[in-house]
Amino acid sequence: MNYRHAFHAGNFADVVKHIILTRILAYLMRKDAAFRVIDTHAGVGLYDLLGDEAGRTGEWREGIGRLMAADLPEPVAAQVAPYLAAVTAQNGDDQLRYYPGSPFIARHMLRDQDRLMALELHPTDAEALRQNFEGDIQTRVTQLDGWAAMGTHLPPKEKRGLVLVDPPFEIKGEFERMVQALVKAHARWPGGTYAFWYPIKDTKDVQAYVKGLRATGIDKILRLELTIRAPSIPPRLHGTGMVVVNPPYVLEDEMRTLLPKLAGLLADEGRGRFHIEWIRGES
Repeated sequence: MNYRHAFHAGNFADVVKHIILTRILAYLMRKDAAFRVIDTHAGVGLYDLLGDEAGRTGEWREGIGRLMAADLPEPVAAQVAPYLAAVTAQNGDDQLRYYPGSPFIARHMLRDQDRLMALELHPTDAEALRQNFEGDIQTRVTQLDGWAAMGTHLPPKEKRGLVLVDPPFEIKGEFERMVQALVKAHARWPGGTYAFWYPIKDTKDVQAYVKGLRATGIDKILRLELTIRAPSIPPRLHGTGMVVVNPPYVLEDEMRTLLPKLAGLLADEGRGRFHIEWIRGES
């Protein structure tokens, strides 16, 4: 499948993915020590929801559109507040036109001592990303294959931080590449936190991915999934997943609060489901 960010900006998968991102960053911010975020497939950073790509699909209306309009109970409202603040920062309180991708969301949360490394291989997207962060001394934009960075750019000098891997799934083998990249990265930086996003379309691919992760022997791998409809034939995107390695100790409990609410809000009526599982490690 082709999952170029621009066509799906702000959809249900982005909402779940980016809320998890902000919860990880919120935990890292509990300590004063600096941390680094490495976004391996950063895209252009900011998306016009009324532009050609996002406007063509309109998927954001059932994603961020629903969340922004929802009356959220506590503690859900408090837990999604950093995410919604990052979205609002690119718009206004009474409108929604621009959607921040993961580098913009991460940058919104960084403190003065923290750094962002945003990588993008596509030349046009990399140039747009560079322009979006022009003059920002805390952000480094590099045109680079994000898979290569899993070896050459680790560990960061801060020794704390997050590697976000969010590939577009334009070519076959992305699930296998995620497993291989984790093994390489973890060998260089075993204490880092890693978040791997994946689409749920063919459940056999996901099952093989989980089996591959389990076979790595790497400990503390948490699997988080949300589906908005039942699987179909032929397969279509029906869910979103995130594997988090070395997750914050509070993340599992937070997701047990958040995912049920998000499943009810973002899914087709009565079809929302969520899954939380330790592939390896704590339970």
